[in-house]
Amino acid sequence: MLMSSEIDNWYRKVAGGDVIFLFKGEITTPLIVQALDVVEQQLEHTATTIKKKIYNVLIECMQNVFHHSATTPIIDGENFCGKVGVCLLLRSVNAFHVITGNYVAPSQQTKLTEHLNKINSLDRDGLKELYKDILDKEGFSEKGGGGLGFVDIARKSNSKINYQFLNGSNNYNFFTLDIALN
Repeated sequence: MLMSSEIDNWYRKVAGGDVIFLFKGEITTPLIVQALDVVEQQLEHTATTIKKKIYNVLIECMQNVFHHSATTPIIDGENFCGKVGVCLLLRSVNAFHVITGNYVAPSQQTKLTEHLNKINSLDRDGLKELYKDILDKEGFSEKGGGGLGFVDIARKSNSKINYQFLNGSNNYNFFTLDIALN
């Protein structure tokens, strides 16, 4: 539907296992609200602490896809008017995984890589300091958080943010995140 062969291979690889929630298509505000309701129902019998972590990370990830996806007018011959992405919540043996993928302009790759590498290099205290610095110095962007989203994801998940860039369609890269929640 909306993927190159490299992205199709990634999707088949991550979509296996115990899928709790899966969405592939145009991301909209009503969809995010609906998705969160579905996930809450699916996690009904999950411990409150982990459920809260999953829910918070999922919100941040879906908002990231919504706010920062490139608007891709034509992908593999199909017309889209908005921002498309993939969002999965999987249960593995040792953790839950929130996995997202969305198209970004190639010019964003360097900035995202630098930002995520910085976040991944920090310990808990370093993340707390970075969070405060962003709030104090950078303020908020027109899209909302001023760069707090990934920092918040790392803080709430207490794990590194696994990411990669795949070759997309029409000169876009496909940016993926995989956040493990133990």
